[in-house]
Amino acid sequence: MKRMLPWLITILLAITLIVVAAFFIYDRLFNDSGSGFGEVDKIVEQVEPEKLTADERVEMTAEIQDIRTNLLDTNYVVVMSLAFRLDSKKAKEEFEKIKDISIKPIIIRTLSDMTEEELRGSKGKDELNARLFNLINPELTHGRLTKVEITNIIIQRI
Repeated sequence: MKRMLPWLITILLAITLIVVAAFFIYDRLFNDSGSGFGEVDKIVEQVEPEKLTADERVEMTAEIQDIRTNLLDTNYVVVMSLAFRLDSKKAKEEFEKIKDISIKPIIIRTLSDMTEEELRGSKGKDELNARLFNLINPELTHGRLTKVEITNIIIQRI
């Protein structure tokens, strides 16, 4: 009997852990929201995009034209232009001041780490936009970047 007691305790502990884990997994998979992203869905529903007039968009959008650099595969060159929408006029003024000394180098470094295949299609361009958004926002002190758009892109094999 003394030899079986540690085995019994181990088996009961294992069964208890399996039941607890199953309970948490069941709760995650079959909660009330149905998607597993209940809180995110609620937050997205609460956020209403701002409707800006064309003049307001122009006032809060900065552009960088004709950035030329090699991609990770040095046989490819990319030429692109980008538009950056900011949340205020003050943020745009700051962006305009630092775009040549801070923003362009970020864009060039980001493109230098990408391959031609990564830039193909809308998924690749969306990924580039997301990377730039996340890298450029910390550079701004008076406002923030709200959107990055590629306005022109040419990828050419040398």
